[in-house]
Amino acid sequence: MFCPIPPPCEASRTAAAERQGRLTKPPGSLGRLEQLAVDIAAWQATDRPAVRPAQVIIFAADHPIALTGVSPYPQAVTAAMVENFIRGGAASSVMARRLGVPMQVVDVGVVAKRSEMPQAPGGAATLARLPVADSSEGDVRTEDAMSPAVFAAAIEAGRDAVASLPPDTRSVILGEMGIGNTTVAAILAQRLLGGEPGHFVGRGTGIDDVTFAKKQAVVSEAALIPLPVHGPLDVLQRFGGLEIAALVGGYLGAVGSRTTAIVDGVIASVAALVAVMHDPGVRRHLIFGHRSPEPAHRLVLDALGGRPLLDLDLRLGEATGGLMAVPILRLALALYGSMAEFDTSGVSGRL
Repeated sequence: MFCPIPPPCEASRTAAAERQGRLTKPPGSLGRLEQLAVDIAAWQATDRPAVRPAQVIIFAADHPIALTGVSPYPQAVTAAMVENFIRGGAASSVMARRLGVPMQVVDVGVVAKRSEMPQAPGGAATLARLPVADSSEGDVRTEDAMSPAVFAAAIEAGRDAVASLPPDTRSVILGEMGIGNTTVAAILAQRLLGGEPGHFVGRGTGIDDVTFAKKQAVVSEAALIPLPVHGPLDVLQRFGGLEIAALVGGYLGAVGSRTTAIVDGVIASVAALVAVMHDPGVRRHLIFGHRSPEPAHRLVLDALGGRPLLDLDLRLGEATGGLMAVPILRLALALYGSMAEFDTSGVSGRL
């Protein structure tokens, strides 16, 4: 189903590290910016790494769990936000436009359908409808979130979305939209990592105490459900979410083609955890954009050994945290690619 995950190219890593050592600065003085350039060179198998052209893909789907009162927003908001992305009014739309990064929204299971999705002047985002189901099929407290066929189709939709990008794409920021999906992410993280269910539950979009208690109860109930098979894909199919499954497919497809994958917030990071548990080789190709206040996000990042570039208390999702990391990566690679070297600059590299 997926390309094999290529290992980092050690020849490219060596060449990039040697170049870093020749640039007109004390070794290591640019901190993580230096290592980022070397790592991306190894992942992309080149001594001239790049994150441009970049692409944002947002997978959107609904969840029956939203009907249990775990979110202050009605399920119809998912479809309304899809339209907002297309019109260019969402936070990630504004960020992507400012950064010159094209955006695609992929409907993999939004319940409400809008017959017309007007395109904003200048083209804010494109919409692809790959609805593998009307929504995640079942209430995870009583039945599988996805049947095997629907689950496979959702994974494939994510892979196809990445495979359809222009061949010169160097990085992809994967995001999501789905009312109730922080609850689903908390359930998945708890089932994959183990531990007290309450430690994975956060306030999400700023829910009140009553809604927070409902969310805690749902996650605690899901933690007690028997699951005979415990592989990461089995957990995702049982408790999942179509957009989370599509994210997994997107990560596997991206890193299989040496496209740098920039990870967003808690939902995207849980999908990354599933992908890494399925194939540990994925981990070496991921860059974590930020750390959110969500407890599950911090636990997942710890499990993955992820060092986020930013910690700004972002909790929106929708690829915003991944997009915030793009300017840092661009600067890291601009420094690597454009700084003068000691032997050609007239600057002495020695005292």
